[in-house]
Amino acid sequence: MFSSIMAKASDASNLQMVLSDGKGDAAASTVAGSAIATSYNDQIRPLLDAVDRLRHLKVTQEGIQLPTIVVVGDQSSGKSSVLESLAGISLPRGQGICTRVPLVMRLQDDPSADTPVLQLEYSNGRVVPTTEVNVADAINAATAEIAGSGKGISDAPITLVVRKRGVPDLTLVDLPGITRVPVQGQPDDIYDQIARIIREYIAPKESIILNVLSATVDFPTCESIRMSQQVDRTGERTLAVVTKVDKGSEGLLEKVTMDDVNIGLGYVCVRNRIGEETYDQARAEEERLFKYHPLLSKIDKDMVGIPVLAQRLVQIQATIIAKCLPDIVRQINDRLSRSSTELDQMPPDLNNVADAVRAFFHIVKRVCASLEKILVRSEFDEYHDDSHFHGTARISEMLNGYAKKLPAQIPMVGGELFLMEEMRVLEETKGINLPNFLPRSAFLVLLKKKVETIMQEPHDLVNEVWNYVEDIVVKVLLQHSENFPQVQSACRRSVQNMMDKARERSANHVKELIEMELVSDYTANPDYMKTWAEIMHGHDKFMKAVEDNSKPTKITLDFFGEVDVSHMRANADLARQAFDLRVRLTAYWKSIVLRLIDSLALHVLLGVKRLVESDLETELADELLGNKMAGMERMLTPSPSTGTKRERLKKSIMLLRQSKDVVANIMDRISASGEV
Repeated sequence: MFSSIMAKASDASNLQMVLSDGKGDAAASTVAGSAIATSYNDQIRPLLDAVDRLRHLKVTQEGIQLPTIVVVGDQSSGKSSVLESLAGISLPRGQGICTRVPLVMRLQDDPSADTPVLQLEYSNGRVVPTTEVNVADAINAATAEIAGSGKGISDAPITLVVRKRGVPDLTLVDLPGITRVPVQGQPDDIYDQIARIIREYIAPKESIILNVLSATVDFPTCESIRMSQQVDRTGERTLAVVTKVDKGSEGLLEKVTMDDVNIGLGYVCVRNRIGEETYDQARAEEERLFKYHPLLSKIDKDMVGIPVLAQRLVQIQATIIAKCLPDIVRQINDRLSRSSTELDQMPPDLNNVADAVRAFFHIVKRVCASLEKILVRSEFDEYHDDSHFHGTARISEMLNGYAKKLPAQIPMVGGELFLMEEMRVLEETKGINLPNFLPRSAFLVLLKKKVETIMQEPHDLVNEVWNYVEDIVVKVLLQHSENFPQVQSACRRSVQNMMDKARERSANHVKELIEMELVSDYTANPDYMKTWAEIMHGHDKFMKAVEDNSKPTKITLDFFGEVDVSHMRANADLARQAFDLRVRLTAYWKSIVLRLIDSLALHVLLGVKRLVESDLETELADELLGNKMAGMERMLTPSPSTGTKRERLKKSIMLLRQSKDVVANIMDRISASGEV
């Protein structure tokens, strides 16, 4: 793409140099000049005009960087003099910082212009025509208006448009010269202010850094070199201009050929205008200097002179624009699409209560749909990368954690001898009855004690679940109602009311579950009898160890492990009843745990489903539609943030559409000419 643009820029610049030297046949030069100028105007000039138009539209405010040649240099390095030589006009001069605001110089060659046309553009569209004689004063006046009449600086730019015969087609940004020590009238942090502005302009990869260096100093010590190396370590975006060569000719050849500071685009040595010289005289003196000076004449002719600098800049500018333009087109289209989508997603202006009601139910519908995906249907496409919003997975984790907290085996008193608790309860519940009957009251007493040890776990689970659900509901609701912040506090209040009711229902449900387990011992689960029978296989072994004092006092039983029976040998009948009681409790405990897990899980799932399908809408409607539609009246009051956002998006879309038209026109011209 754009394969011949740089070559055409080079041809145009070379021809200008040949004609300015007076070489070649006059007629042939005229014909060739006309042909190349036409090609240049057709292919390259539109690119420059397009970028300048985008810059004028301030497309950079949308985060789209434009290819730019940025001029930097230490204070008194001759930076402004270089720009004067390129433009053939006088810029502000004086002691200290001459350039106090970014100066965007748009140089446009106009062969038909009998007299130069100059104008300044600044302060949001203000245009001030000026002349070559008055341009320095006009810049000073505009600078004072922007940055004040003192010696302070500002990052608000001034654009100087110069339409003049013979100037190179260039757009450059001249930045304040770097100074470390503030002078009287300058702020103490003047260096930091200047450095911030410079970094802002040279950091983008689309920027070409034109680093102006004085031949009288060591290049590695220049602050401008240090700054450019911070953002362009290889120097591939940096071109160096060496000024004051007549004062620092000693060793200059070695400086520009050894390149100790990584200037990837090379060096150009120039002689600027001195004193009252005209620009034509200055160019003639520059040519003589590099031709006859004993040291400077040894520098390659492709590295010296303002004409060479102009040629290099035109080539570099055309290349970087051609390289960046497709990406600029893509960025404009992407941002336009995003801004348009964002504006479309904003709520329409509400004119009456009916509009507010429609908007309210639209929000509720979207919220419930999102919550159904998150909390019921296990779909998380809206929050793919945020696991906190993968609701069913998080609730499942809570239920699994709850199940693990409930002991699989019946809880026992730590450190107590085997069956001592059962024996103690049997002693306290014995009555006047046959000795081989197990008192049911003993079973219920022990059952109550065991259930009470875990009764807090179900309460903790439902609180954990509803705290999580409340957080999800509030976040989703606030997200979908972000355009109506004036009703979000009411929305929070309604969610709080709904969750308080859910917590109360769950607390009552848990309380009832526990009470059901305490009221009686019942299960139809066949695992109870199966487990009871399996444990009872060890009954005879246990009783033999209790009744036969000759046998070891320690035995190993299935389900119980190693136990000591020595303390039970004095009362074998009580030991038999205690063992039977422990077996029944152990077999029945599994049923209790399963009921607490399953019933509570189903209760939670039902509560979540009911919340999504009906409770939330009911609570929101009661809060916002009640009290004579007070919530709807609040929705009709426009939010300042929403209005600001809407206006910002509209301005952004307008700017991006204008920018799109600019690049579309240039792309159409390039396509028509076969360049793409």
